[in-house]
Amino acid sequence: MAVVIDTMRPRHPEKAHRPDQPVLRKPEWIRVKAPGSPQWRATQAIVRENKLVTVCEEAGCPNIGECWEKKHATFMIMGDTCTRACAFCNVRTGLPGPLDPAEPEHVAEATAKLALAHVVITSVDRDDLDDGGAGHFAQVIRATRIRCAHTTIEVLTPDFLRKDGAVETVVAAKPDVFNHNLETVPSKYLTVRPGARYFASIRLLQRAKEIDPTIFTKSGIMVGLGEERNEVLQVMDDLRTAGVDFLTIGQYLQPTRKHHEVVRFVPPDEFKAFEAVAYAKGFLMVSASPLTRSSHHAGEDFARLKAARHALMAPAL
Repeated sequence: MAVVIDTMRPRHPEKAHRPDQPVLRKPEWIRVKAPGSPQWRATQAIVRENKLVTVCEEAGCPNIGECWEKKHATFMIMGDTCTRACAFCNVRTGLPGPLDPAEPEHVAEATAKLALAHVVITSVDRDDLDDGGAGHFAQVIRATRIRCAHTTIEVLTPDFLRKDGAVETVVAAKPDVFNHNLETVPSKYLTVRPGARYFASIRLLQRAKEIDPTIFTKSGIMVGLGEERNEVLQVMDDLRTAGVDFLTIGQYLQPTRKHHEVVRFVPPDEFKAFEAVAYAKGFLMVSASPLTRSSHHAGEDFARLKAARHALMAPAL
């Protein structure tokens, strides 16, 4: 298990004095193969060469072995230090450094070298910036468009809380998918996502669709944090009211003993049931499984998302 505090630079100073949480033994269905293949190392080399941060590493994603072996990576821009202290997240917390003006070109270069058909770009929260980093997101999107004209671009943004005009800036740069994760149900925000506001996140997703009705919108939640089933169903309804096209649901995994505990491991059949209900509520695309993550299989899912929209529109043609 990873440590929370190191002697050089505290990763989670705000969690250092929290009591240890119990750690449940993972069931067989949640275990994955450790990374280390030649293809994985090749992806790692490209990431290092371009001085990029990936959410795959920073958040301790269980799918890193599978994704990097296929030369898929999710780039995390604006540094490796977040201004928020969410109880579920393993990304470093603190005061971030200045933005790297060369980062848009580095992301574009790595996207080209990996020959990505679909790239996912996310970021830490940057509450310290006047626009929350929206302008930097737009620069990365535009640089990637110029260098990789045929690559589709998905952004997974922070909530831009109290950052007027931020979502407009990002959507104006024309990403193909606008993603913002709710992470959990409203009743868990105070303990799981204390720096965020549930209905502000819902409104962000709704606003993205209002600005550009052709853009695909996407959101995701984790389960196993103590939520009730009816709360998950209510989140689905709220997202559909906001016009969200694509929903992901995955199992929460506890990074360290200082993070929020796993209340339970949700069995695969319950994920299948959530998927069936979500499709019945009108989502174009649903990915629900223990190992589902927001950017896992993002390229394949985007192709299915486009096909689902085309099928929906076909009778009107």
